[in-house]
Amino acid sequence: MNTNEILSHLGIQELNLMQEETLATSRKSKSIILLSPTGSGKTLAYLLPLANLIDTKKDDVQAVVIVPSRELAKQSAQVLQDMRCGVRVAAVYGGRPAMEEHRTINGIKPQVIIGTPGRLNDHLGKGNFSPENVTTLVIDEFDKCLELGFQDEMGLVISQLNNVERRFLLSATDCPEIPRFIEINEGTARLDFLDDTEQIPSRIDVCAVHSPVKDKLETLGRLLTDLGQESSIIFVSYRESVDRVAKFLRQQHFYVTDFHGGMEQDLRERALFRFSSGASNILVSTDLASRGLDIPEVNNIIHYHLPLDEQTYVHRNGRTARWNATGNSYLIIGPEEHLPEYISEEVKDFSIAAKEIVPTQPKWESIYIGRGKKEKLSKGDIAGFMMKIGGLQKEEVGRIEVREHCAYVSVLRSRLRELMIRIKGQKIKGMKTIVEPTK
Repeated sequence: MNTNEILSHLGIQELNLMQEETLATSRKSKSIILLSPTGSGKTLAYLLPLANLIDTKKDDVQAVVIVPSRELAKQSAQVLQDMRCGVRVAAVYGGRPAMEEHRTINGIKPQVIIGTPGRLNDHLGKGNFSPENVTTLVIDEFDKCLELGFQDEMGLVISQLNNVERRFLLSATDCPEIPRFIEINEGTARLDFLDDTEQIPSRIDVCAVHSPVKDKLETLGRLLTDLGQESSIIFVSYRESVDRVAKFLRQQHFYVTDFHGGMEQDLRERALFRFSSGASNILVSTDLASRGLDIPEVNNIIHYHLPLDEQTYVHRNGRTARWNATGNSYLIIGPEEHLPEYISEEVKDFSIAAKEIVPTQPKWESIYIGRGKKEKLSKGDIAGFMMKIGGLQKEEVGRIEVREHCAYVSVLRSRLRELMIRIKGQKIKGMKTIVEPTK
């Protein structure tokens, strides 16, 4: 496996120090505990050595990766696919029929399965894949798995993997105690890249925004006006607050995306694509979005509701300044609120320049296509359709994601109306399907 080729496929110039040391250590130690901050690139850090361990000539499942959320399962599987290293991977998680996943497993014969504990147990219990050839176990976001109460389910998964020789445990925070069922031995290497003196990366500027009234919506709107087209995640503490804040911002004509655990899976997928592709530059979310999402180039984190504890604060801020980028964190402080005592870094007072709320229109718009991988639709097919039939130039087609039964593509917003007229009723790769802007 050529690491430079993989990095080229991912659009990455070089590994960071943590990733280099993890790769080097994996050649000497069978098991690794990796502690590294949110946003530092832990997914790639374990996928590179994992890919080296897979025999691509065999059709057996050789590695199981346990993750705490469906979003992380999907994103990790996508990274492995984008590496183009010849390793077949399947993501399994709740919120969709297990039978559909079983058909996928039978069809592609994955060598790596990435999934949530409950769904992994479902497939193992039904014999949908054999545990006999699984020699590598990865537990990503290990601390989060324990926090969500997955211990029993993880223990059941691991108890069925009797031939595991290598283990990778990854976490953004140190775990005081690792359960015995993980079976970590004395030869396990421990790589600790957590900086005890730095609460969040120095690449993030932390600012306090003071709201003159208890209801912070007006202050939030003026802050977003100041930030313009920059991408921002607004964190609130409750699902109901997501609805309330998003409704207010839409009434002000901002381009907003909602995200919380009560949404159907397909709506969550659409929401994440709209935000990550730039079709909306504002994501309003509960703390569900503070872990397991790898959305590049998030400029700002806005704490509409103050974080309940230090860990929540750290993980929210970890959505910006990923890898070596810079970012901003804004804490909106009401008249009866104070900065939490656990915040250790310097917090600057931020004065909003905007006197009224004036929304900014994003550059891109996203489109849903009702066909996907099952119908042999590829990114190249979609790009070709948008350019040849839709009349777009290469630079007017943005991000493309192809999923099992659907796909998404972002296009220049100024060309959307003309595009939809051109492609109305047209077939894509000889297939009739729905092609419509996402909502």
